[in-house]
Formats: sequence, structure tokens, C-alpha cells
Amino acid sequence: MTTILLYSFTYLAFAVAAVLVSKKLGLGSVLGYLMAGIAIGPVLGFAGKETESIQHVAEFGVVMMLFLVGLELAPQKLWQLRHKLLGLGGLQVLLSVAAIAGITIAIGKSWQMGVAVGCILALSSTAIVLQTYSEKNLMRSPGGQAGFAILLFQDVAAIPMLALLPLLAAGHHHQSGPHTTNLLADQPGWVLAAVSIAAILLIAVGVRYLVPRMFRFISKVRLNEMFTMFTLAVVVGIATLMSLVGLSPALGAFVAGVALANSSYRHEMESHLEPFKGLLLGLFFITVGAGMNFTLLAKEFWVVAAITLATLAVKGIILFILGLLFRLPRMGSKLLALSLAQAGEFGFVLLTIARQSHVLPRAMADRISLVVALSMLLTPLLFIFYDKVIAPRGIVEENQERPQDVIEEENPVILLGHGRFGQQINSMLTACGFHTTVIDYQADTVEGLTKYGSKTYYGDATRPELLNSIGLAHAKLLIICISNLEHATSIVEFVHRHYPNLPVITRAYDRIHAYHLHHAGANYIIRETVDAAIRSGRLALEKLGINSEKAQELSEFYAARDRYQMDKMAEKYNPDLPIFANEPLLQAAREIDVETAQMMQAILRGENVEWQEDPESWTRLKKGLA
Repeated sequence: MTTILLYSFTYLAFAVAAVLVSKKLGLGSVLGYLMAGIAIGPVLGFAGKETESIQHVAEFGVVMMLFLVGLELAPQKLWQLRHKLLGLGGLQVLLSVAAIAGITIAIGKSWQMGVAVGCILALSSTAIVLQTYSEKNLMRSPGGQAGFAILLFQDVAAIPMLALLPLLAAGHHHQSGPHTTNLLADQPGWVLAAVSIAAILLIAVGVRYLVPRMFRFISKVRLNEMFTMFTLAVVVGIATLMSLVGLSPALGAFVAGVALANSSYRHEMESHLEPFKGLLLGLFFITVGAGMNFTLLAKEFWVVAAITLATLAVKGIILFILGLLFRLPRMGSKLLALSLAQAGEFGFVLLTIARQSHVLPRAMADRISLVVALSMLLTPLLFIFYDKVIAPRGIVEENQERPQDVIEEENPVILLGHGRFGQQINSMLTACGFHTTVIDYQADTVEGLTKYGSKTYYGDATRPELLNSIGLAHAKLLIICISNLEHATSIVEFVHRHYPNLPVITRAYDRIHAYHLHHAGANYIIRETVDAAIRSGRLALEKLGINSEKAQELSEFYAARDRYQMDKMAEKYNPDLPIFANEPLLQAAREIDVETAQMMQAILRGENVEWQEDPESWTRLKKGLA
């Protein structure tokens, strides 16, 4: 008992420490778990024979992951994405497997080994790539959308790969893993095929009709833990059935997930399984790290490094060419090539199956395991290379491909950015008969608006030569509606320096951005969600029993006090200090919060509250913040 507790504490403590460090460095949780395993095993030597036993339990995390992937992939969603999924995703997987298998066979290995290595290295890291796309706001870019489609196809393609690898070892007597009980091991092929199809149909039809009924029954009992128990029982039962007929448990779990994707209980199942999946998957990656053969890495460092770089190069070239074939911009194709060139976490899962099925000898499996881990470790560096080298050059290239429009007209209002924020302002002003000059940096938006009949110019508003050519000297008003925080602030600084008499209304993301814009010299700063939030607050007051006139009065009073507070706090804001380390600012905020609460409660009691905004705040609305 003590030994089990000691091992549990070691694995959990190292996992927490390594993942926190990894996330802080921007490397993602999967690499954190791998680093924890490397520290426990090869580096400190804490891991022993128990690693293999733990891995058999942890592999169940993969089964849960595939069940959850299936829940996300409703059949109609797959159908909508069919062109990108099958075209871009399908070609990437097929070409990568073929190229890597071809190279493996060319160096003297069997075709079975070639296909196995191709499958293992063809898949990319969903965990690392999607997290990085999200952090760097790349998900909505053409390259990001194409990358997402490829990753989605890879998640689906991993299922037949899991079923294929044991079949590659059909000639061996170890077709099923050493820890698997296969009731059909000695049956002819047609029996295996018939039983396999029957098992998959049973799972698909069974869960589709029986699980929702069972959930409805459990909901009447009102025992929350029964939902968790039943969901676990479904996944464990499916995994057991698939193992008994010699198929991949993950395949069965995926089929069940897809069958339940349209169920009204989908979110219920996701919430109950997510913690188990996270824990077991983390444990799985730790055991992979602990089992990595660092002696082999030291002995064959250049061989492993060469295979890793070859993998990155082969996949990168295939991805770049496919990006161009599917008419992505060159920058999108480069993003695709750099972000998806690595092998992924599923490679470790496939490696485990390949080793258990004796498709790959242990020495080769250890070598490929090191390649997968090293390629994942290099991914953050590839993203840094994209950020620092490719993206800046790409912007220049795109500008050369699409020259900025020449703006010859001079209008009283200049509006920068025609997204969800800017288009509302422009629509209101033009409806009132005002003429505006609209500039946007999204080529699709410019072309679409021009087709619609709304004249919009293509240009990068952060470039001084463009700002100097759009008529700022004669304009009555500049409205900045772009979403990029740094770009908005730099434009305000430029305009304040060169056109100090031009009134500037600018969009702010939040309070902190508003303070930066205030210091940059903006005249009127609109925090983008404040009005909607105050309207929501007014509605909440009405639903809590306050009559609509009083709720309207309170919301208007609160909005005025909020403007007053923003004005006072902006004066005390110090860009060089973290917000919660600026004690004068925090003290001012506390005092105004208390004063506002006292005043609003007095209004609620029907008392007459005499307060008006600082008149200076209005006369110098050059410094006022809305």
C-alpha cells in the first residue's frame, strides 16, 4: 500500500510541477507530461517496472479521448467539412504515410514496418497546435482554418490506423497484444470480419437508442454520481467488447461517440468523462516519457536527430505544396507547413499498439518514440520562427501582391477597420447622410463590401505613409475601430503627435487598453462591451423587481459614475507598473466604488442624490473616457 501511494505521489507531484513550467514557457501540457516522465525515469531513475503496469491503465485515457472526439463529430458536421477534410486532410495523411513508408522501405525495412512508421509519424499534435493557434489568434486565418481541418481528419484517420497496425502483424503469432484476450484468435478471416462488423453495428445502434433512455431514467432518480458511473460503464463495456473480438477499444469508443453526437445528453457525458480523460492521458504521456530510452539517444543522437529533421522536412514540404494546391495564400501555406510538420501525441498511442503487436522491434520503436518527442519539442521553436521571420516577410509579400488602394477623396469622417464594431458606426453615420472614408486590411472584407456597394479602401492603417495620405489634415473626425490592441495604440500616438487638433474616437478592448489609449492621446475612448453590459444590468434590475423607470435611472447614473471612475483612474495609471501593484490607483477605485454604492442605494430608497460629473471631465473630454 505504501509503495503504491509513494509512486502515485511521485507521478502526480512531478506532473503538476512540469506542466505548470511547460505552460508558463508556452510549450503546452503534453510536453509538460513528457518532461515529468523524463525526469522521473531517465533522469532521476525513480521509475521502475511499475511503469509498464501503469501504462496499461493509462491507455484507457486514449479510449476516453476517442469517445470524446466522437461526441464532437456529429455526422452533419463531418458532411459540411467534407471537401477540406477529405481533400486537404485526406491527401496530407495519404501522402505523408506514403512518403515516410517509401523512405523506410528504401533503407531496407519491410513494407509492414514502413506503413507502421508512416502512420505513426504522419499524424500531428492536435493538443500543441490547436492551443498555439488559439493563443496566437491564428485560428481564423486561412492557414489556421486549413490546419484545423487537417487535424480533424487526422483524429478520424487515427481510428482505422489503430485497427490496421495489429493486422500488419497478421503473420505473427502475437497479433493481439500480450495483455489482450481475443476470443476469435483461431477463427477464419470471414468469421473475424462478420463478427467485427456485427460488433460495430451493435455498438452504434445500441448506444444510439439505449443510452438516452437510461439517462432519462437516471435523471428521475436524481443521483448525480449515477451519471458518472453509467457513462464510465458504457465506455468500459464498449472497450471490453472490442478487445474480446480482437479490435481496437479506441475504435469502438469513437463509433459510440459519433452515434451519441446528436444526443441531448452529450454535454452531460463530456463533463463527467473530461476529468478522467485528462488524468489518464496525462498519466499515459508520463509513462511514455519515463520509458524513453535516453541511453539510445546518447548513443545514436545524430541518427535520431537526422530522422527527426527528415520527418519535419518531408511533412512540411507536403503540407506547403497542398496549401498552394488548395489556393491558400503563401503565408497560410507556410503556417500550415511549420505548424503541422511535427509528429503528435497519437504517435505514442500507435507506437504502443505497434510494439504490442510486434510490428516494430523494440529498438526501432524506441528510436521512433524519441523522434516523436523531439519533433514535438521543436514545434514551439517553429512557431517562434513563423512569428519572427515568416509573418513579417509575409505581410510585405502580401502587400506587394495586393497593392494598397490610392485614396484620392477627402471626407469629414475617416474610419479605420470595418469589422463587427466599425460597420455599426459606419452604417449609422452614412444613414444620417455623412460621407466616410473607410479603410480595412482584410482583402476579403474590402472586396465583399465593394461588391455590396459600400466603398471601402484596402490598406494598412499602421503605416505612416498611408495615414498621411488619407486627408487627416482636413478631416473633422477620426474613428479607430481595429481590434489589434497594439496597432490601435500606435495609430493614436501617431495621430496625436502629427494632427493634435483632430478629434479621435477609438475602440478599447478593456480598461487596461483604455488607460494605454488615454496616455497615447485619444480623445474619446469606448470600451467595446460597456454599453451592452450596462443594458444587461438594467434588465437584471427589472427582473429583480425594480420598476423600469427606476432601473433606467440607476443604469444611467451608474454609467456616469463609471465614466468618472475611468477618468480618475486613468490619471493614476502607470504603464510601468502591474495594475494590482499600483496602490494609488487601487485606492482611488475602492473609494469611488464605495461612494457609488452608497449613492445608488440612496436612489433606490427614493432619496435625492445631488452629484454631477466633474465639469472639467466634460470640458476636457479630450481626456474623458466613455
